Amino acid sequence: MVNSAEFAQRLQEMLNYYGLSATAFSDAIDFNRSTISHLLSGRNKPSLEFVLKVLEKFPEVELYWLMNGKGTFPSSTGKSEQLFQGNENDLPQDLLNQEEGKFTEAPAYSNKKDEIDRIVIFFKNGHFKSYS
Repeated sequence: MVNSAEFAQRLQEMLNYYGLSATAFSDAIDFNRSTISHLLSGRNKPSLEFVLKVLEKFPEVELYWLMNGKGTFPSSTGKSEQLFQGNENDLPQDLLNQEEGKFTEAPAYSNKKDEIDRIVIFFKNGHFKSYS
């Protein structure tokens, strides 16, 4: 059985991880804002439809973690990866020495092993669009 208060804490942890407000989250999963508010306050328990939408939009969320706190978040099997591994010294120096606000074309990068899995665009209003 789902404990509403503990579920609310996990839901808030998830929102913090993604940097989403309750409004942006409700828009992302196409769910009623008042329902999200009631879930965050612990007033209501999550519906099956809500849980399925969360799992569909956020692959790093594990079902068992979301429902009863068992498991990990973010999921170690989720699709998230660190976008840049390394440090500033690994960047081409001609890019680092440019004046702020001016961009130069980056040198071509070719690694046949790397393929783009997903592109996510974040908008200033809290919305995002994911392309696979």
